[in-house]
Amino acid sequence: MAQICVSELVANVINHVGRGTPVTLAVSTDAAHLRIELSDPDARAMPTLLAPTSGAESGRGLMILDAVSDRWGVISRIDSKVVWCELATGLESPKEQPRNPRVAHAEMSIARHGSVRRSQPEEGSPLSVAVAEKAAIELIADVLHWLQARGCDPDESLDRAQTRFEAQLEEAGVGAPSGPCLV
Repeated sequence: MAQICVSELVANVINHVGRGTPVTLAVSTDAAHLRIELSDPDARAMPTLLAPTSGAESGRGLMILDAVSDRWGVISRIDSKVVWCELATGLESPKEQPRNPRVAHAEMSIARHGSVRRSQPEEGSPLSVAVAEKAAIELIADVLHWLQARGCDPDESLDRAQTRFEAQLEEAGVGAPSGPCLV
């Protein structure tokens, strides 16, 4: 399945952006999912899921990607885009997942964002916490850029997120940390 996904992603770049376009392929896993990302330098040519007629000779690539992957999407950047998909591996995560689904989602996003291009230090080590914190900060910065690019006020969004976070801690009876992340 991964081979099919990579093939369809590359074919889309060749067909819609052009032959010879430089691309970057990144593959990562969180044990439960394999994530495939293909980035290219054309932020204008956005992939669109089509419903081609039966006689059409093209236009089925994203239908195939949609059919074989668990989920897929596009990350639009100022000077590029990333088309990604995820495939279930059928494996369990090597460690117990956090019970709070928000924490689990954030942990998965941080791991994907921060570990695509570098190896991870031993899990639970002070270095792995520092690497994860750096990745989380980079992810938050990327989200702020994304918000600003769509006409939102990043400061207002951060304020609302902080308020929601504190309310959720209060509901759970958990006190807020009083300082920087300790590593």
